[in-house]
Amino acid sequence: MSPGVSIVAIDALLPQTQCTKCGYPSCLDYARELAEGKSDINRCPPGGMHSINALADLLGTPAKPLDPSCGQSDGWIYAHINEAQCIGCTLCIAACPVDAIVGSGKLMHTIIKNECTGCELCLPPCPVDCITLAPCAPFEGPSPWPDLAPEKAERARVRVTNRKERLGTPAPTAVSPGHATLESRRAEIAASVKRRRNQRQRADPSRPQ
Repeated sequence: MSPGVSIVAIDALLPQTQCTKCGYPSCLDYARELAEGKSDINRCPPGGMHSINALADLLGTPAKPLDPSCGQSDGWIYAHINEAQCIGCTLCIAACPVDAIVGSGKLMHTIIKNECTGCELCLPPCPVDCITLAPCAPFEGPSPWPDLAPEKAERARVRVTNRKERLGTPAPTAVSPGHATLESRRAEIAASVKRRRNQRQRADPSRPQ
């Protein structure tokens, strides 16, 4: 690889989804590993061959196919919360690396569509599966990545930096709670899910449990 290439220059070629599919906590962490020659250029599924080719040119290394162990390049998506099903557990808020989810405990959450990077990190922690994914509208204009506005990538870069500073931790997600706290949280969520199911059943007796 070409010596002396800055982390900033490498990071600029990544679409800033902060999805961790590359195996690193953030796009910047991946860029740092690339700058130090500790990782390969084909580990960013969202950027696909567009990022791979750009990184190959920048770093003076041959392009190669996307590493299948990192996932597929499936196009740009955003997440949406079914607000009628949301129980306000805040777990998705803690998981979002760019603070694109707003809400409060036991209150309805919503996702800021224009700021969502489609990282999918909010899906696993949701206890009621009320988050779905949808394709983004195509972006028409010059961009390093087809259909993705470069301004959105830049906003994501700023938002993840601001979030790290707010949390006081380099990790893209909130600090994990202790075992006792986690068990208590799970019990609280399970109770909320049960109450929500009972409410639906009373509203529609024909609805299966």
